[in-house]
Amino acid sequence: MIVSDLLDVADLRLRLAWGPPELLERPVTGVTSTDLQDPARYLQPGELVLSGLVWWQPDHPAAQTLALRFATSLRSARVAALLAGEGTHGEVPDGLVEACRVHGIPLFSVPAGTSFRAVTDRVYLRLWGDLRAQADEAAAVPDAVRRELVELMYTGAPAVEVLDRAVTRIGCGPCSLVTAAGRTIATSTGTPDPEPEAIRRALPARDGESAGAPALPVGAGGDTPFDGWYLYPHAAALGQAAVLHGLADVLATLWTRGRGEAAAQRRAAGRLAGLLTGSAPVHAAELGEALAACELPTGGPLVPVTARIDGLDLPWAADALAEALRCVLPSPPPSPSLSPLPCPSPASPASPAPSAQVAAAAPAPAGPRSAPAFVVGADESGRAIAVVAGADPADLTAGLREVWPRLQARLPERHLLRLGVGPRVVRPAAELAAGLGQAGYALDAAAASHPRDCSVGASAELDSLAALVRGIPAVVAAAYRRRLLDPLTEHDRSTGGVLLATLVTFLDHDCSWSRTAEVLHVHVNTVHYRVRRIEELTGRDLSRLDDRLDLRAALLCGPAPLG
Repeated sequence: MIVSDLLDVADLRLRLAWGPPELLERPVTGVTSTDLQDPARYLQPGELVLSGLVWWQPDHPAAQTLALRFATSLRSARVAALLAGEGTHGEVPDGLVEACRVHGIPLFSVPAGTSFRAVTDRVYLRLWGDLRAQADEAAAVPDAVRRELVELMYTGAPAVEVLDRAVTRIGCGPCSLVTAAGRTIATSTGTPDPEPEAIRRALPARDGESAGAPALPVGAGGDTPFDGWYLYPHAAALGQAAVLHGLADVLATLWTRGRGEAAAQRRAAGRLAGLLTGSAPVHAAELGEALAACELPTGGPLVPVTARIDGLDLPWAADALAEALRCVLPSPPPSPSLSPLPCPSPASPASPAPSAQVAAAAPAPAGPRSAPAFVVGADESGRAIAVVAGADPADLTAGLREVWPRLQARLPERHLLRLGVGPRVVRPAAELAAGLGQAGYALDAAAASHPRDCSVGASAELDSLAALVRGIPAVVAAAYRRRLLDPLTEHDRSTGGVLLATLVTFLDHDCSWSRTAEVLHVHVNTVHYRVRRIEELTGRDLSRLDDRLDLRAALLCGPAPLG
């Protein structure tokens, strides 16, 4: 079941208040009713959330802030959609619609005459139908093997060990667990990891078609094009469709564990992002607590990174940045200090085999892990903010430039991924917020240099006037250029003159009269005359360094920067 299926149940009379088509394709794993303002801890990924909005106070001066806080909670839990009842406040408040838009949460209104019980019953009726449809495929994995693999996963075993056991016990060919962005999570022992291009061909494309060997979805599916998992069969495993589907169904537990850990880290990172982007000064103690909550070193070194997606009104940048960093940074070794959860009793052989939907609705099993090398959060505008521990900014930038086009390929061409890498920070309390500002400026500068392609900028590369000017907001740069150069462009337009071209050549040749005359094929006296006219029209003296820099900066503010 996917979110858009709700609109097909005519007798419920649900109305879509907000939700673009791509978000209505989210898989549904269950339903939860709540009237808490911060229900994240009680929700599971993929659930529909029913709320009567009892917490909503339309006359409260901070009503919009309350709505954003509620939507933030739903977003952190990675729910599928919000179903808001109209019984308490009538129509769904505009403030809640806007909050759901900001956080990318599909919003439905439930009319007063439709009970939440009716909605819940219809959803679970559909989900149980899906479970029965999947039971035949799941049965291809013998119950004893399924129980063995589930027990292994609940001990916190890494994915490669689970894959090895599955290949040995089921007899299927070698397989890999991969992500939608082409990253290999694990490959059965003795088999090389697949190339990212081979993975890309095997994944469903944006139009839903797969051009190569089909990779099978693992788990309930991702919320964005960047966070889904797939079981990738190597050549020797093709032709075993039923077994592979059953194995993908079992591996959903690994996916759920990964999603649960990512959601917990995202909530902690959200607080850190709020501190770094807020208007209030960042206090050392408060920042130290936020870094510790993210399991990052409080004394550095740290590298701030930021990302956005141009032309997309959805908060997908955080997932894109997190996936890119996982591709670039080495995986930390597992920590032996965490104890696994006790394994639940296996399902009865007569019961339907647990599916991806059931796994996604169950508590994520614990497993060995160490402090993350990075965390990624998002601010209220949807901009992604990451803090990376112990990385070299130059190496990080190079790695991100290599993988960024792979993630761009998961988006339509009109939606462009933008990324900026900040400096290495050794005193977080004093430097981290400023470093994030530099990362944002590097992002803008790179975007201006590559207006039609995805881009990665680095603050270390802002080492020239040309690079610095590219990060200035376009409207500010255009206004500055007009103020200084419009007199020249108007003169050239009305007289057929070439004062602007003369200025460019004169500055490009270090204000040398003779070299400028040689390049323009004119007499030196002509250059003197044109420069005097430029000075008269602009009010600048080209014998002064400051005035030369003013005009050079204005030229660099053009649509095609020089230098």
